[in-house]
Amino acid sequence: MTTAARPATSALTVAPRSEWEAQERAHSERADALTAGRRERAARGERHAIDDFLSEYYSAKPAQLRRWHPGVGVGLIDAGERSEWRWYRTDGDVSTLDLERFREDRGDAVTYMRRLLAAISGRAPMLGCFGMHEWAMVYRAGDDARRHGLPLRLGAEGTDAVVDAHPLVCTHIDAFRFFTPESTPLNEHQLTREDQIHMDQPGCLHVNMDVYKWAIKLGPAVPGDLLLDCFELARDVRQVDMQASPYDVSSYGLGPIPVETPEGKRDYAQRQREFSARGDALRARLIAVCDGVLAE
Repeated sequence: MTTAARPATSALTVAPRSEWEAQERAHSERADALTAGRRERAARGERHAIDDFLSEYYSAKPAQLRRWHPGVGVGLIDAGERSEWRWYRTDGDVSTLDLERFREDRGDAVTYMRRLLAAISGRAPMLGCFGMHEWAMVYRAGDDARRHGLPLRLGAEGTDAVVDAHPLVCTHIDAFRFFTPESTPLNEHQLTREDQIHMDQPGCLHVNMDVYKWAIKLGPAVPGDLLLDCFELARDVRQVDMQASPYDVSSYGLGPIPVETPEGKRDYAQRQREFSARGDALRARLIAVCDGVLAE
């Protein structure tokens, strides 16, 4: 890449077409490999309770994951077709993200994301929840209330007994809001959306899964490799989330993480530490993207 001046903006790193097309192609191939199962099942009208969750919960289709962007501060030579893409502009033969328009449309959201990501990264991970959020979502609920269409590993009574034997200390609103009416008052924190910036912490599996959500929301400001790195972490977190849940995931060839036992608790806490470290690294990269967007 070379550095070139662009009218009315700061200097850009500029990539010739042969270079950026190779990056775009590699990105598409990596995205296709990551979403192959999802696309094949969709064609057959089938659903996978673990692997399909990210597309459904975050409302991001495989085609969105497949679209490559160079990110903030990179211009593409001979990419005039991108001038028709949202938030892109072309000056001469260089196309790039139009930061002025992007800030006008998304500046407040980016400012909030940056605050939240920085707040999370500044906290120590809490490791004492033992994944009870998924258990609280089916506590004292009938079979029709189960969210994932899988049998309960310990049955309804056994699941309720695990919740009764463990304190609920969930800190993430987007898990807490799915608690059953019977489990909601049992949680140590009665969370609201306004609490999120004060309560989210890096030991929470869902907070680490959400790095993918923030990457999606940052759209074309996020380089393609960062988007896919966030997706891979979210995918890995989701698998552990379900292995530690009350659901029987053996039909997917997975064993449980029995968090109702001392061994399962130790295993879960170690996974939390690993995901926290990976999440912090990705949050730092997302914060840098936010800073690039917000810099005048």
